[in-house]
Amino acid sequence: MLKNYLKIAWRNLIKNKTFSIANIVGLTCAFAVAILLSMTALFELSFDQFHEKKDNTYQLYLSSQTPRGVEVSTSNPVPLAAALKDEVPGIKHIARSLSEDALISYKEKDLSLDAEFVDAEFFHMFTYPVSAGNKENPLPNKNSVSITEETAQKTFGTLDALGETIQVKIGGEERPFTVAAILEDTPANSSMDFDIVIPFENHPEYEANKDEWNSQFFPVYLQLEEGMTTEQFEQSSREFVNLHYAGSIESAQRDGATPDANGQFKQLHLLPITDMHFVSYREGRAEIARTFPYLILGVALVIIFIVCANFINMNIALSEKRLKEIGMRKTLGAVKKQLFFQFWMESVIVFLLSIGLGLMVSNILIDPFKTLFNTKATFAEVTQPQIIGIFALAIFGITLIAGGYPALLMSKLSTLRALKGKLDSGKNRLRNGLIVLQFVIAIMLISGTLVLHGQLEFMRNKDLGYNKEQVVSIPLNGRKDSYAVLELLRDELPQHPNILSVSGADNNLGLGKDGSLSSSAMGFDYKGKGIFTNALTVDYDYAETLDIELKSGRMFNRDFSTDSLSLVINESMAKQLGEEDPLSIRIPMDDSVTYSVIGVIEDYNFQDVKKEVEPLTLFMNKDWDLYYAYVKIAPQNPASSFEAIKSAWEKIEPQAEFLGSFLDENVDRTFRREKNMATIITSGSILGIILSCLGLFAISMLVVAQRTKEIGVRKVVGASVSSVTLLLTKDFLKLVGLAFIIATPIAWYFLNEWLQDYSSHVNLSPLFFIGSGLLAGLIAFITIGSRTVTAASANPVNSLRDE
Repeated sequence: MLKNYLKIAWRNLIKNKTFSIANIVGLTCAFAVAILLSMTALFELSFDQFHEKKDNTYQLYLSSQTPRGVEVSTSNPVPLAAALKDEVPGIKHIARSLSEDALISYKEKDLSLDAEFVDAEFFHMFTYPVSAGNKENPLPNKNSVSITEETAQKTFGTLDALGETIQVKIGGEERPFTVAAILEDTPANSSMDFDIVIPFENHPEYEANKDEWNSQFFPVYLQLEEGMTTEQFEQSSREFVNLHYAGSIESAQRDGATPDANGQFKQLHLLPITDMHFVSYREGRAEIARTFPYLILGVALVIIFIVCANFINMNIALSEKRLKEIGMRKTLGAVKKQLFFQFWMESVIVFLLSIGLGLMVSNILIDPFKTLFNTKATFAEVTQPQIIGIFALAIFGITLIAGGYPALLMSKLSTLRALKGKLDSGKNRLRNGLIVLQFVIAIMLISGTLVLHGQLEFMRNKDLGYNKEQVVSIPLNGRKDSYAVLELLRDELPQHPNILSVSGADNNLGLGKDGSLSSSAMGFDYKGKGIFTNALTVDYDYAETLDIELKSGRMFNRDFSTDSLSLVINESMAKQLGEEDPLSIRIPMDDSVTYSVIGVIEDYNFQDVKKEVEPLTLFMNKDWDLYYAYVKIAPQNPASSFEAIKSAWEKIEPQAEFLGSFLDENVDRTFRREKNMATIITSGSILGIILSCLGLFAISMLVVAQRTKEIGVRKVVGASVSSVTLLLTKDFLKLVGLAFIIATPIAWYFLNEWLQDYSSHVNLSPLFFIGSGLLAGLIAFITIGSRTVTAASANPVNSLRDE
C-alpha cells in the first residue's frame, strides 16, 4: 500500500512539473536560509551558557541616586571585593577582573595580547578548562600566569610551555612571569575573550588604589551560596553600602538627590552572567534585550511561513484538477483516511526533498554567510540532540499543517461534488488571507530595511565634532614609552608632505583594529556640588590633529610649563560647572593639587555615536600613559600617506604589529550590530518578496487557466489587452493594498520603538512606508502582469478551442 502511495505521489509531482519545481525551489531556499539564521540566533543565545556555575554567578553593579537621575556603574573600587565577602553573608566566591592589552616578550618575539587581570577565585566561578598545569589553582602565586593554547603555540611554538618564563610589560616596566597553566582557548560564545590571565595584584593601578574607595575601574563577579537569592543579597548589602559610600551619599543628599523606593541612595545589584552579553544600562537600570537573536529567528520563521503559505495555496489551487480523480476513488471505495494519507504523502515527499536540498545549500553557503554576517556560529549550534528534536517536531508540524490542510480539504469532499468538479467557495478566502499575510510580512521587512539603512547613513554622516576622514589612529602596543613614540613619529613623518600633525590620547575614538573600547570617569566636589566627568589624557596638538573646535581659551601648549596642572573641558562640562566664565574655574582635585581650566572645546562624540555627549575633561600629564597615536593627513593621496605612517611605525617599533586605521573605519565598527541587522532584514526582505511573488505567479497561472474561456469571450466581444490585464490583476493588487494598510502601523510602531535607543536618529518619515508599499505593489504587478498580459494577448480562437 505504501509503495502504491509513493508511486502515485511521484507521478503527480512529475505531472505538474512547474508547480512542483516552484514548491521545491521555494522550500529549499527557505529551509537553507532558516537553518543558517537559526544557527546564528542559537549561537547568540548560547553566550556564557557553558559556565557550569552560571545559575548562581553574577556581575555586581551599583545604582546611585543623583540630581541628574539614577546612574549605574559596573566599575568598583579595589578594596570592595574583600570587604564585601567579609561583611555581607551568603557570598561563596568573589573575584575582581579587568580586561586590558598586555605586551609580552619571549626571546626575540613580542606579542600584544588580550589580558585578563583576575583574582584566584575567578576560576572557581567561571568554566575555562585547564588543559595542562595546576587545574585547582591556575594562578598559584603573584608571579604566575595562565595562557591559552593558541597563545602558547604563537609564543613558544608548542603546547608544552609549563614553567617557561615570559616578560610582561606592566605600567611601563617589564616583569618576569612563569607559565603555571595552559587553558583551553576561550569559546567563541564567551563574553570574556583573553589570551593570558594575570593575577590582579600585578595591575599597575593596584598598589596606589588598594585602600581607595573613590577610585573605581574594574568589574566584580561573585557566586552566591546555595539558598541565597539576589533579593536577599541586595537587602543584606544595604548596610555595607551605607557604611562604605557614606561620603558620596552625603554629597548626593546635599545636591538634592532623592532616595529610591527603599530609601537608599546607593544600592548593589546582581546581574546573571548569562545576561552580560545582552545588557544595556539605561535610565538607571539594567535592561536585558535579546532583540538581535530573536529578530533573526523571527526572520527565519516568517520566511518559512511565506513559503508554506505558497505551498498551501498552490496545493488547493491544483486540487481542482484532481477532483474527478477523487470522485472516482471514492466511487471505487476509497475512504477519507486513505485519501488524506495519499495527498499528505505527496506533501511529505516535497518537504523531505526540500529539507535535504536545503541542508546541502546551507552547507555550501555557510562560509560566505559567516563572512557576510561576521559570526562565529557553526553547525554545532543546530546539531545538538535537543535542537535536532525541536527541529524534527517543527518540520513534522509544518508538514502536517502545510500539507495536511489541503489533503484534509480534498478528502472531505463528497463524491457527487468531486465528480462535478466543485470545491467549497471558502477556498478563495483562505487563499486571499494567506496572500495578504505574505505581503504584510514583506512590506514590514521592506520598511525595516529602508529605515535601518536610513539610520546607518544618518550615523555615518552625522557630524561627530571631529575629523574622522583624515585622521589615522594607531594603538601604541610596542615596547617603547608612549610619549617617546609620539616624538619619534613627529620626527619621522614630516618627511612626507601630506602628514599634517601628530598627537595622542589614552583612549581611542570608535573601535580600532585592536578591538579595545574603554573609558575613564571621575567625580569631585565643586562649590558644594557633586560633579561627574569623563577623563581623557592627551598630548599636545590634540584638538589641532582632530579638528576639534576651540570655543574659548587655549589648548595645551609647549610654551606653558604649568599645563600639567591645567584642564581643557568640553561645553557639557562647562555647563555642568555653571560658571559664566569657565576660564576662571579652579578645581581642587585633592588636598595639595588645584587644576585650572584653560580652554573650552566644542562637544564631540568621544564615546559611542548612539549616546549623548557627556561632560569631558582633558588632562595632560606625562606621568600618565597614552595608548593611541593620532596622525592627521592631507586629503590628497590618503593611501600613500597611510603607507608612510605604516613604514614609520615599523621603523620605530619593528617588533610590534601595526594596527592603524582611519577614524571613519573605527566609527563604522561601533555599529557593526546595526549593519548585521540591516543585512539580515535586507536579505529577509529580498527573499520574502521573491517567495511571495513566486507563489503569486503560480496562483496567477492557475487563475488564468481557470478563466481561459472568459478571456476568449471578452476578446471576441472587443475587450482590449489592457482591460483584460487589469481585470485579471486588480483583485491581486487589492490584496497588496490591504496588506499595506495592515503592515504600515505595525511597522511604524516597532521601528519607532527601536529608534528610541539612539540619542539622535533619522526622522520616521511616511516616505519610508509609502516607498515600501509602492515597491511591493510594483513587484506584485510585474509578477502577475507578466503572465496575464501573455494570456490577454493570446488568440481568442485558441482560448475558446482549448475550453
